Amino acid sequence: MSIKGLAILNAYGVSSGPIHFYERMAEEFNKLSLTLDLAKSDEVMAVLTSEGNLENRLGHYDFILYLDKDLYLSIMLEKAGYRLFDTARSIELCDDKMLTHIALSGYGIKMPKTISGPLNYTGAKTDEFLDRVEKELAYPFIMKSNYGSLGKEVRLINNRAELAENEKRLLFSPRLYQEFIASSFGVDNRLILIGGKVVACMKRRNLTGDFRSNLAQGGIGEKVELPISYIETAQKAADILGLDYCGIDLLEGKDGEPVLCEVNSNAFITGVEKVTGINVAGAYAKHIIKSLS
Repeated sequence: MSIKGLAILNAYGVSSGPIHFYERMAEEFNKLSLTLDLAKSDEVMAVLTSEGNLENRLGHYDFILYLDKDLYLSIMLEKAGYRLFDTARSIELCDDKMLTHIALSGYGIKMPKTISGPLNYTGAKTDEFLDRVEKELAYPFIMKSNYGSLGKEVRLINNRAELAENEKRLLFSPRLYQEFIASSFGVDNRLILIGGKVVACMKRRNLTGDFRSNLAQGGIGEKVELPISYIETAQKAADILGLDYCGIDLLEGKDGEPVLCEVNSNAFITGVEKVTGINVAGAYAKHIIKSLS
């Protein structure tokens, strides 16, 4: 089988996570005698011509491993006929945390109570909206940017002064306000899914006193066997969002039930492979090949 793939990374300020992801995937494809080239997003030219046509200058590839979050480029590449892993629509739904919750609503998936921040492009502020947030959510609660990863721009709001301060800080950004699941303070479960099925699970704990369990925020990971309710919740979410690959973070409710926190379309594999000993990259490579047949 002669299959040629291309991995695309963001051109600016790429962290070690996506680079390691590419390296592991290239390693696994090489074991299968298949090629996985690499390009940065500024090297990939998808041009809309003056005649209104999409001109592809990338060349032939059987698939693209899309390790970026540039929505416009992903849509143009799909329109040019490339098969992306994950798809542009799935990336869009996962990259915007509010869109994730909206897409998963109505399917019986338990999530924290969530309020979307109103669009603000003038800088004007009113206390009425903050009053409404306080009535809906008891302190402490979470405030976060709709975009971001590794636990960045996620704050625990303890009082009105902190709410006002963070509202001012994120005033022009898409943002949300969310119920704090106190029973899962500093703890969550990261499930890696490929082709809609759970392949690896890792419990993350923060031992520094931070409410965030992200490894980037001081958390540590350990292999875990989760109840079937966690597995089924994650698989349902991945199916609804149409994901080939993802990491789903499930909090632990007060009665031990799974509460969906976030879905990451390009969840890093460094920690989960090390903690669980599972060859996630190999499983993903095989899924991609099977999907193309």
